[in-house]
Order: sequence, then structure tokens, then C-alpha cells
Amino acid sequence: MTRRLFYIALGATVGVLVVRKATRAADRFTPAGVQRGVTGALAGVADAIRDFGDEVRAGMAERETELRRELGLDGSHDVVDTP
Repeated sequence: MTRRLFYIALGATVGVLVVRKATRAADRFTPAGVQRGVTGALAGVADAIRDFGDEVRAGMAERETELRRELGLDGSHDVVDTP
């Protein structure tokens, strides 16, 4: 009797898990599920583009500082004429 009850409980548990997993998989193919997937992917792409732009701007600012220093345009090479 206990063995039969064990297998009934095991079967019910496996059945519930399979139904939950199948429901989640089917939800991904509904219009709302597809929209969530696309929105998530686009958000990731937008974040990557924003991060890339930030890196480019930081590199540009660093290079501009280097060029100004090398060309003497940073104010450290100003010569003052004294009589």
C-alpha cells in the first residue's frame, strides 16, 4: 500500500513539473511572450551600444588631453615675456 502511494505521489509530482515546464515553453510563443523576448534582446543591444559610446567618448577625451599636452596647448608651456 505504501509503495503504491509513493508511486502515485511521484507520478503527480512529475506530472506537475512537466505541465509547468510545458506552460512556460508555450508562453514564449504567444504574442506577449515573443514581445518580452524581443524587448529583452533590444534592451541588451541598447545597453551595449550605450556602453560602446561611453568607451569611445572616454577614449576621445583621453586622446585630446594627450594631444593638447604634446602640442603645448594645455597651458603648461606658456611663455611669459619679461623685459
